[in-house]
Amino acid sequence: MAALQKSHTVFRHISKKPSVVVRLQQARALSLHEYQSKNLLHEFKIPIPKGRLVSGLDEVQRTISEIEGPWVLKSQILAGGRGRGTFDSDRKGGIRIARRPDDAVNAAKNMLGHRLSTKQTNADGVRVDALYVEETIDYDSEFYLAMTIDRSRYCPVVLISKQGGIDIETTSKEHPEQLHKFWFSVRNGITPGTIADIRAHLGFSRQESENIGAILQSMFDLFVAKDATLLEINPLVRTPNGAFLCLDAKFTFDNAAEKRQPDLFALRDRSQELSDETEAEKYGLVYIRLEGNIGNVVNGAGLAMATNDAVELYGGSSANFLDAGGQATTETMLGAFKIILGDPRVKVILVNIYGGIIRCDMIAESIIAAAAEIGPLKHPMVVRLQGTNSEAGLKLIAESGLGLHTESEFGRAAQKAVELAAQGLGEENGSVVESQRGFSA
Repeated sequence: MAALQKSHTVFRHISKKPSVVVRLQQARALSLHEYQSKNLLHEFKIPIPKGRLVSGLDEVQRTISEIEGPWVLKSQILAGGRGRGTFDSDRKGGIRIARRPDDAVNAAKNMLGHRLSTKQTNADGVRVDALYVEETIDYDSEFYLAMTIDRSRYCPVVLISKQGGIDIETTSKEHPEQLHKFWFSVRNGITPGTIADIRAHLGFSRQESENIGAILQSMFDLFVAKDATLLEINPLVRTPNGAFLCLDAKFTFDNAAEKRQPDLFALRDRSQELSDETEAEKYGLVYIRLEGNIGNVVNGAGLAMATNDAVELYGGSSANFLDAGGQATTETMLGAFKIILGDPRVKVILVNIYGGIIRCDMIAESIIAAAAEIGPLKHPMVVRLQGTNSEAGLKLIAESGLGLHTESEFGRAAQKAVELAAQGLGEENGSVVESQRGFSA
């Protein structure tokens, strides 16, 4: 999305187990709308169908008069699963085919200005203010094609599957052998050897291999020029004459490249960001929305992974992660607590902080001040401190007068959070603090 958000992660296709670390990394990535990604494909001479962005019914009528039908109308939102989503207007999906002009206009009436709910949105869905109207293409095969960074190998990788047009995460989980991976170096780019390997594994003809090679070379040029972290085309379709076109695209870019890519980052669509993500960014936090009921505050991706694993070990699930990084101040803790407490799914708060450069006694003071300012907590809070001056931090918490309690072992602290969530004790005010004597992550 043209925003900072949790997006589905292609790294899940490479590693055997999805990682919170990966999702935290992706939360710092800029993503684009489909039409914005299509504009980049066109700029780098990668073949796409004719299409146009519209935001009103008059524009829909003008577009379908200029592009030969049938037409595909695609909701422009930043969440995935548009085709299987439902609108609040007519309970139909976010991607529709219209064979007559009247059908296209009527479909647009039920899409523009209405809310679309998908598996990646919240229950209220997302308002659709623009559609991408595109010509339909006759094709005989669908492929999944992506280019990203394999961080475990420190190099880029091309991912290709013959099972395109569907949820690639399902394919990678149920049929991992159908997702082919081709690693290459940034220095050499897409070489004839890379194309030969792809041809051997996918069974392409010579002409098809040349066409795929041209697309991959242009994708690599885009990848490098725009500081991309993921270029995903799904589906890439093959026409009866052996040509390939990109029917749908999702791109994300390295957030650290914002100063190098001002025009690209100007495309960010803040209107479709989760309000929690936007609020977290104000405090210098990274917010990841998950699917459980235990709200977490951590500092560091490695600690986030350990926390998530511990929660899952005891049968719980996380509602989110808020990564405070090295900013465990009163202001950031206050912001983190407000965001988590504003999530109606949350039953327990689990704070897991390692005090290195920032001492645990200072972190404890921040937690105490933030909790005191919020007032009586409507959810139990489980707090873990480890590191420099942890004993002093624990003493401050114990003597804070806020009814905070201690637990000496990490696993027990995670287990306690899971138990409290399961019991539905969201209205009780309690806290559990684990010292450095316990489990070390």
